Amino acid sequence: MQFIEIDSVDDPRINAYVNLTELQLRNKLEPSKGIFIAESTKVIDRALDAGVEPVSLLVEQQWIEGMVDEFAYIDEHWGPDVPVYVGSEQTLHDLTGYRLHRGALACMHRWQQPTVAEVCKNATRVAVLENIVDHTNVGAIMRSAAALDVDAVLVTPSCADPLYRRAVRVSMGTVFQVPWTRIGGEGDIHTADKHAWPKAGLEELHSLGFTTVAMALTDKSIPMQELERRFKNDPTEPDHIQKLALIFGTEGDGLSKHTIANADLTVRIPMSHGVDSLNVAASSAVAFYATQIID
Repeated sequence: MQFIEIDSVDDPRINAYVNLTELQLRNKLEPSKGIFIAESTKVIDRALDAGVEPVSLLVEQQWIEGMVDEFAYIDEHWGPDVPVYVGSEQTLHDLTGYRLHRGALACMHRWQQPTVAEVCKNATRVAVLENIVDHTNVGAIMRSAAALDVDAVLVTPSCADPLYRRAVRVSMGTVFQVPWTRIGGEGDIHTADKHAWPKAGLEELHSLGFTTVAMALTDKSIPMQELERRFKNDPTEPDHIQKLALIFGTEGDGLSKHTIANADLTVRIPMSHGVDSLNVAASSAVAFYATQIID
């Protein structure tokens, strides 16, 4: 590693950490991939374990000794020239607005996203995030998907970026553990084909053998318990579901009418006390748990 002391947030070498917007980060270095920022040693570890290439690290002085394993791993896999910018507690507080108690930041290369067919090749249960715009919700859903063994996550063309800084942080790095891709594009919300969802996307999921399930409260909705029964019953049963795609809608408006009309099933989570909906991150966790098959 190259350890480089910095004493000002105006140092141009740490521009990616200070001044670049998420859009600028996506377009920096390699327009087709770009870079993103990962926060905390746990998140960085998960990214490194997944083979994500670091561009640089920004570390508070007191955390250097505790990151020797990460530095050795980077040296072994990407060579000794990756810079580690080291600053005082006050310098990094000026940069982030808070004490960098998470240990470190890393600037990392984005990677080429797989196609929907590639990411779903061996999957039996996937989640589809339709136009979810809150990065906290995207990160929380990714974390639940990892914890509850969802095979893959698909985000629609207008869904928030799973590699947005806050989404990565809330996911606790599980965005590097769960296979995911963007329908209609290479992971980038700004270049994805907006017409790839819902019609073409649903058709592709059907062609891949998935039963598409719209999570929505309608007159035709079946309860989650019934979906669970069909997914977990004997494969010889006539209503058995072999491959499941759970579709979750944007905050507030929920799923589009076209998605609901063209999905195979519409499913609701039974609730009490007049509550008619849950936050999308909460509802996804419930659906993932209910449909989890434990060997």
